[in-house]
Amino acid sequence: MNPFSLISPAYAQDASGIMASATQFAPLVLIFAVFYFLLIRPQQQKQKEMRAMLQALKRGDKVVTGGGILGTVQRVPTVQDKDGKQVASNEIEVEIAPNLRVTVLRETITSVVKPVAANDTKPVKDKAS
Repeated sequence: MNPFSLISPAYAQDASGIMASATQFAPLVLIFAVFYFLLIRPQQQKQKEMRAMLQALKRGDKVVTGGGILGTVQRVPTVQDKDGKQVASNEIEVEIAPNLRVTVLRETITSVVKPVAANDTKPVKDKAS
């Protein structure tokens, strides 16, 4: 028996073979692009906005914590970082009831409540008087 009879002959691929493999790979690239633009990119933008909102917290902001507690920011202390610069602390003092203050971590704040202005442009006059 010839030892070379077990080896199949190698043939050069023509251009249609290369195009066929590229055509099989194209749907995977398309699926990744759709996932990126519909899921990954919007989530990254949302996280960026959340980080900016947490860094911009100041006294008087009404906030909601991850546990659903509503409160008003009373104090955002500063600490020194390793370079000696003053930076905002990771802990924030929030008043959740009159004269009841708690310290929460900055990361547990889920949103800042913006006051909604009323649409009333002029006061309603009472016709009964």
